Amino acid sequence: MQGTASHVLAGIAASTALFTLGAGVRYGRRASAERNGHLSLVAEASAARAQVEELFAMADMLQAADDHEDAGAVLMASAERLLPDLSGALYIFNNSRDRLDLARSWGRKDGFVAPATLFPGTCWALKRGKPHVNDRKGGSLCCQHATGEVSTIEVPMMARGQVFGLLVIAADPGEARDRLRGTRRIARALADSMSLALSNIALREKLRTQSLRDPLTGLYNRRYMEDALKRYVNLAQRTGTPISVLMIDLDNFKRLNDEHGHAKGDAVLRDVAGQLVDTLRPSDVIARYGGEELLVIMPKCSLENAATKAELLRKRVEALSAAHGTEISASFGIATVPETATGAGDVITMADSALYGAKQAGKNRVVTAPRRTRGEDKAAPRLAAAN
Repeated sequence: MQGTASHVLAGIAASTALFTLGAGVRYGRRASAERNGHLSLVAEASAARAQVEELFAMADMLQAADDHEDAGAVLMASAERLLPDLSGALYIFNNSRDRLDLARSWGRKDGFVAPATLFPGTCWALKRGKPHVNDRKGGSLCCQHATGEVSTIEVPMMARGQVFGLLVIAADPGEARDRLRGTRRIARALADSMSLALSNIALREKLRTQSLRDPLTGLYNRRYMEDALKRYVNLAQRTGTPISVLMIDLDNFKRLNDEHGHAKGDAVLRDVAGQLVDTLRPSDVIARYGGEELLVIMPKCSLENAATKAELLRKRVEALSAAHGTEISASFGIATVPETATGAGDVITMADSALYGAKQAGKNRVVTAPRRTRGEDKAAPRLAAAN
């Protein structure tokens, strides 16, 4: 990442150096004939130095951005300083919906209104992979979404062969051609730095997801679950609300693997995970505990409500048998703080004990841990529902 950042910064510096050198060359040619041009050329070179300083500062800030919101705020602030009299917009590519969503817009002094969404297939800048000017009065070929009179330059944000977004700079139609041509270099530098930032953010998010998720099922892994359980139990104890834990084990899973192969076993496990995700609440934490065992943390859920939800899940898992052409079922063990357990330290142990009771009772059933009573620390698990 650092090497790529240095490369972008070096490109910005080189671009500005050429700009400054060009100003010096023009000055040398004019000096003998036009002494009065000296001050304007010095001012031009000074402005170029100020631009590169702003671009370096922006690139440095972008390296510290944690997400799209941070990066968008940095880009907008720099764009407003570098191009103070021009409007603009930042779009971020939405992979799941194959579209670009508006993240930031600024200016609007020239009547520019940024659409809420854009689609790659309608954008010449994205299709060509290079900046594109939409200047209707100038006779240029315009993108389908460029429907107004305002002229724009659109710069794609790409890195490692992947599209991350689009930068749009708008200008008044009367001076669009000259203004947009003059801002192309700055817009390209802004987009290049932002492309790198978005690429790094995406990479960090991917690594974070990989560290928290089980690759087969897409559920949370055991490490994340254990941390989440402590947080949720502490919150439940502070607020006086119950929290339930479901331990789920697929019945006869080893036999399924032996008879039908591990590919079938993996497919069944993924489908069971899908049933849990579709049935449970977004606030519930669903994790792969290990092997064919799954675990669910259910905040603000009593023992009775957890048992009802577990019975629904049991039936939905059993219904997968028809699709897979083999018998599929699961056993459930439930424990709840404070009804059956005292905290994070024993709620999993009690749920696991209840799960063992379900296995011993014949599998494919739901068993709850015994409720806590005074003078009685332990009791036998009980069936939550008859099958």
